[in-house]
Amino acid sequence: MAKNSRIEWTTHTFNPWWGCVKVSPACKHCYAESWAKRVGQKVWGPQSERRFFGERHWTEPLKWNAEAEAKGTSVRVFCASMADVFEDRGDLDPWRSRLWTLIEATPSLDWLLLTKRPELVSKSVPWSTNWPKNVWLGTTVENQDLAKERLPVLTSLPAAIRFISAEPLLGPLDISEWLRDGLDWVITGGESGPKARPSSPTWFRNLLNQCMAADVAFHFKQWGDWAPGQGINLAKARASLAPDGTQMLRVGKKLAGRSLDGAIWDELPKKKTA
Repeated sequence: MAKNSRIEWTTHTFNPWWGCVKVSPACKHCYAESWAKRVGQKVWGPQSERRFFGERHWTEPLKWNAEAEAKGTSVRVFCASMADVFEDRGDLDPWRSRLWTLIEATPSLDWLLLTKRPELVSKSVPWSTNWPKNVWLGTTVENQDLAKERLPVLTSLPAAIRFISAEPLLGPLDISEWLRDGLDWVITGGESGPKARPSSPTWFRNLLNQCMAADVAFHFKQWGDWAPGQGINLAKARASLAPDGTQMLRVGKKLAGRSLDGAIWDELPKKKTA
């Protein structure tokens, strides 16, 4: 859990538990798994126990809600950075129920639920057509095959805001039909970490153009460890060609930055009034 999260597209993060199991190519170099192992938590994989938390942990969002309410504003809460709320495990059901109650009790918090399992959402949440207005539902879409698999499910669900995380982006994406069909926000970026795979700059530009054409909010989170080589004077930097032929240099996330064609893209979705 983190108040004032370092993740660029949220305000705070909240984890109802730690642990998950890998289900798609984006999971290959999972930062959350690496972090859990670094701090001695064996919570990854189908046979591992999940890590749960006590009362103090669960009361923090109530404090955030009170602060936001006093200021007459709302803040975004990413849930969960160290797990997937919709993992298919029955032992998580009591904790999910507690989460739904917490979400309903904190209307000044916009809860960003990001999953790689959108097909399990409808059987996991207690809402049918009348979802709380502070639930933003997203799914990870790292390549075209998963866009075709996950986006029809996501866009059929009546969350107030529906978004995708195309991070790490591992291939070109054409999501124009779903942008017309109910997507409100696109987050994208490259991979970071010791085994990061370079993404093609044209993939990001094409996504930006699709969002601009559909008037959908676009957020470019990062290049990741690899950045386009032009203008970077690092003679000893490791070089690699991206799939679109662009020379990419491994310079690290901080130096690579998050400027796409000279601009920082921090757009947020428009909240719906009805």
